Amino acid sequence: MARIEYADVARPETRALVERIERERSSLPNLYRMLLNSPPVAQGWLAYLTAIRQQTGLPARLREMLILRVAVLNQADYEFEQHLPIALRAGCGEAEVAGLRRGDFSSLEAGERAAMAYCDEMTREIRVRDATFAALREAFDDRSIVEITATVGAYNMVSRFLEAIQVDHE
Repeated sequence: MARIEYADVARPETRALVERIERERSSLPNLYRMLLNSPPVAQGWLAYLTAIRQQTGLPARLREMLILRVAVLNQADYEFEQHLPIALRAGCGEAEVAGLRRGDFSSLEAGERAAMAYCDEMTREIRVRDATFAALREAFDDRSIVEITATVGAYNMVSRFLEAIQVDHE
């Protein structure tokens, strides 16, 4: 059970924002119902996460693998359950998902393995070793590295929010 109440989404001052969230997310997930307790935070969150999920140049498969891995590392079941269907639609197979759960990236291509190692170090250690960054650099250009880094950072933020407040599953 969530540690604080979900926002009253029928408030007139949040009507336009609620409609935008429903339009962009096809629903009003509990995460956003919680965020709506602070409309400015909800609005900024929506803009940032929409950029990460829909406006970067990363392949959807890689983006979703990064999100799933962050969810595993942070024990964020809500995040994992929300993104698993998206990852499967983006081309992740069941064996790859199982590998992400275990931290076994052997079935992934070299660039994906480098991105997962980078994700693990960013999430667990914060500072990334030079060797890990060098492997990432071999596989990705500057824009992709920024987008990988922003994706990992953003979904660490999401999982920490979800877990601290204990947002309920849908």
